[in-house]
Amino acid sequence: MKGNLKMKQNPIGGLPDNTALRTALWRALHVQVDAIPHILEDEVGLKLISPNDDWKERPDMKFTKRLRASIVARARFIEDLIIEQTKKGITQYVLLGAGLDSFAQRRPDIASKLQVFEIDQPDTLAWKQHRLNDLGYGVPGYLHFVKVNFETKSWWDQLLKAGFRANQPAVVACTGVSLYLTKETIITTLHQLAKLAPGSTLAMTFYLPMELLEKEDRPMQVLAEQGARKAGTPFVSFFAPDEITAMARDAGFKESKTISTKDMEQLYFAGRADKLLPASGEVFLVATT
Repeated sequence: MKGNLKMKQNPIGGLPDNTALRTALWRALHVQVDAIPHILEDEVGLKLISPNDDWKERPDMKFTKRLRASIVARARFIEDLIIEQTKKGITQYVLLGAGLDSFAQRRPDIASKLQVFEIDQPDTLAWKQHRLNDLGYGVPGYLHFVKVNFETKSWWDQLLKAGFRANQPAVVACTGVSLYLTKETIITTLHQLAKLAPGSTLAMTFYLPMELLEKEDRPMQVLAEQGARKAGTPFVSFFAPDEITAMARDAGFKESKTISTKDMEQLYFAGRADKLLPASGEVFLVATT
């Protein structure tokens, strides 16, 4: 993917993760090809990536409409959650596996009331920071890039070093990450997050096993798994909804629930003229401390 995009290079080295690139382009493609009203207006990632002109003709853009719908619904759900929690007085927002998220650039009216901590691999965040400066967005004082090599460093320790206040409640979003982690790593992460200050909220996505997907989504899932293995980032973990809430309960969260694809359809896709609907594979865990 990196080669095909002919991306803007970072002079200090490093490029974003493939998944971060793809999801950012899906958010932009939604604005450009799907009917109004758009679920999310986000072309910031497209500006950062600055791909060649035929990017919309790529197979992973052209033939993945339902996946694109899932991605924009996921981003909108998180955005609605953080706005709601900000009104309740939350002042810290953590993105665990931030990728090319653009909330801080698109919604400075909300983000400027928060301390926003974006956690991801050093190459992804270094490239993003460089491009934000190139394009004139800059990095405001309330936006903190927490660069973590997850194989050698503790993301929690790095988050604390970046100024996160463990004694104050926060919203933590973790989307598109659990699929690549072992169950043991996920459980460890949930136990760490369950120790957040009372009143904190976690919104984390999980992926259903193949047998729980709608039939029309199964062929695309097979192709996606093959592509992930070829790229060296194989899919590892899949969970049924009751397993997800059980892990959250066992980790120590006070309350937890799952948000299904059908729930997302009711929230964001009802009555659309273009019949845009999300793929069936992704489930949100929303848990509170």
